[in-house]
Amino acid sequence: MTSAAPTRILLADDHALVRRGVRLILDNEPDLTVVAEAGDGAEALALARVHAIDLAVLDVAMPRLTGLQAARELSRRSPATRILLLSMYDNDQYFFEALRAGASGYVLKSVADRDLVEACRAVVREEPFIYPDALTALMREYLQRAARGERLPGSVLSAREEEVVKLIAEGRSSQEIAYLLVISVKTVERHRANVLAKLEMRDRTQLTRYAIRAGLIEP
Repeated sequence: MTSAAPTRILLADDHALVRRGVRLILDNEPDLTVVAEAGDGAEALALARVHAIDLAVLDVAMPRLTGLQAARELSRRSPATRILLLSMYDNDQYFFEALRAGASGYVLKSVADRDLVEACRAVVREEPFIYPDALTALMREYLQRAARGERLPGSVLSAREEEVVKLIAEGRSSQEIAYLLVISVKTVERHRANVLAKLEMRDRTQLTRYAIRAGLIEP
């Protein structure tokens, strides 16, 4: 009887040491194999075009494109590819954002050695995975908010606005942002004004703090 082929994994994290550690965990399992590694979200998307992958394991906070942004694009482009997000952030905002981005699982880096393999297998079976210690609290809070009629967690910004905020927080000029996103400088300024109005903020410093809290850039 022929055994099933191992799950082909794309691994993306901007820290080489973290990637190495995660890869050791995954490649130690006979049913899992890392076929490609990326240092940021944009590179992950490029590699996903040329490698046949079953699962993408993406760090939440990476340069150029975050794991959340890459997950959104990857789930749109390849709905059959499963997505698992790795994060150092233990809070519900990132968990709900991960679900909205198309991810099926969320694993804390601090317990990756314990949970990562189980999470990979779960999402490949099309089952959601959330680190066990957080599941009860997250579900309780979600249900309480829903019962009170409160707005449930979710980003108030569009995907394009998040891209602009990320680049502003990285210190890019309007001209650079326009070039990178292939839009006009006028459009960049309009997005910036809309974001400031939505978030009730005034300047780049406040936007940078927001980008860190939202996982668009690392502190």
